[in-house]
Amino acid sequence: MTCNYKMVLPVACCLMLMASCTVNKANNDDTLQKYFAENKVDGCFTMLNNADGEVTVYNMKYDTMRFSPASTFKIFNSLVGLQTGIITDEKMVIKWDGTTRWNKDWNKDMDMTEAFKVSSVPYYQEVARRLGKDTLKQWIDSIGYGNKNISGPVDSFWLNNTLKISPDEQLGFIKKLYFDQLPFRKSVQQMVRDVLLQENNTAYQLSYKTGLGYAEDGHAIGWLVGWIEENKHVYFFVTFVKAVDANTDIKPVRINITKAILKQYGFFEGKK
Repeated sequence: MTCNYKMVLPVACCLMLMASCTVNKANNDDTLQKYFAENKVDGCFTMLNNADGEVTVYNMKYDTMRFSPASTFKIFNSLVGLQTGIITDEKMVIKWDGTTRWNKDWNKDMDMTEAFKVSSVPYYQEVARRLGKDTLKQWIDSIGYGNKNISGPVDSFWLNNTLKISPDEQLGFIKKLYFDQLPFRKSVQQMVRDVLLQENNTAYQLSYKTGLGYAEDGHAIGWLVGWIEENKHVYFFVTFVKAVDANTDIKPVRINITKAILKQYGFFEGKK
């Protein structure tokens, strides 16, 4: 199959569309359904083997449907913040506003690296407010991020189903980030890749960002987008889950499903 990614135009005044992976003839792997079923979620998994362009998909129906990016938008927000200087570097601290929130990890001063790791909504909401809607809209339009809709409050459009993106589009975005093909300085893209790294050992390197939110029908949704490297070979993946049971805790499900699938495919042993 052929995975067609549109070219990135370096000229700032040109419209650059964020390429998704146009799946013409993907390998459909229905054996992955068991991981979603046992966790009481619906959803999809998509993987691109960069070496040969092979794409594997479970549940094509969801792969091209758009949903709120939730905290996966922190990848984009970090890139724009660093590029514009609103975030001076990955160690820039934003002071806690004193409001106690449900996640105790957010209730303190923190820098960008920690805010990214603990997925601090308040930190990135403040970044968005400092950037302003005009700047954010300019970058979202130039990259072609999802449906490009950021109407409403500047600090919540990626959380409330205004801005939406598909798993297929997420895959295109992270592939471009990995290869320095987004219209940001290479040093900026490297800083974001650095904070995406979650596991690093002699067998593999696993990089990803999670997201947690709610679809318009009220069902919880979760994301895990990133890549895994073994023996200098990189594979990009996106896991999207949607709860079918109101009691399902989406947070651990995202990573559990992803790691189970990667293990089935022979990852984590340094042999890929």
